[in-house]
Amino acid sequence: MKPIMVQAAVPRELELLIASLEGSRTSESGVYPTTEGFLGEAQLVCCAGGVGKANAAAAATALLERHRPSLVIVTGCGGAYPGSGLAVGGLAIASDELFADEGVETPDGWLDLQAMQLPMFSQGTQHYYNTIPLSRHAAEKAMQLADSHGVRLVRGRFLTVSACSGTRARGLELSRRHRAICENMEGAAVALAALRYGIPCLEIRGISNLVEDRDLTRWDLPRALEVAQRFVIKIVEDLQRPLPVEEPAGTATSKELPHDPA
Repeated sequence: MKPIMVQAAVPRELELLIASLEGSRTSESGVYPTTEGFLGEAQLVCCAGGVGKANAAAAATALLERHRPSLVIVTGCGGAYPGSGLAVGGLAIASDELFADEGVETPDGWLDLQAMQLPMFSQGTQHYYNTIPLSRHAAEKAMQLADSHGVRLVRGRFLTVSACSGTRARGLELSRRHRAICENMEGAAVALAALRYGIPCLEIRGISNLVEDRDLTRWDLPRALEVAQRFVIKIVEDLQRPLPVEEPAGTATSKELPHDPA
């Protein structure tokens, strides 16, 4: 059975998950050390690949080549944009990922890669520019899982940035331009690597802060990292269950925010 690959930026974003593994062992055989073990019957390969897009892409490619997993899960913390409906300690799941910095700022405004006719990746007649799709099937199962456990989970577009937004004005600019709910520094790079290999990708993040004028006293990293990892554990435990034919009756606690097509 193929393993599930879980990638984060820093070890702290994987500590709780790794502590839950049975028979865990650390491998130093590659450029990127991994910890492997079992969560129930599922084999996990966990890696803290480093901060930023360059580290994330390199680590993801190395692990995909080595392990050929059945699923890639990206996790860690993120900053929520104003109007996203997210709060510190909340959970967000990506409908898609978007490279927010790739493009050009002109006197007439922002031009993305599609406007520049520079695809990030092409496969046959399909061209991918700034926006990278993630697994809809895995995301839908995660949304249903959240509903069944009474967990509030917001689904929407994530932005991957090189420079995090340290002002409310910048957060508003990005969220309005791309209709996104939160930002991070690695997700789109991992999602693109998974897309190249034809492997489904799921991204779940805990919200450590709101994107506002930077004030670290209002952040809660421990809480964000705990809620994200605990839900990843639930996802892995639930992944082998088939999707129900009909949505369960009752009021759902998760919600999906609309976004513009790429």
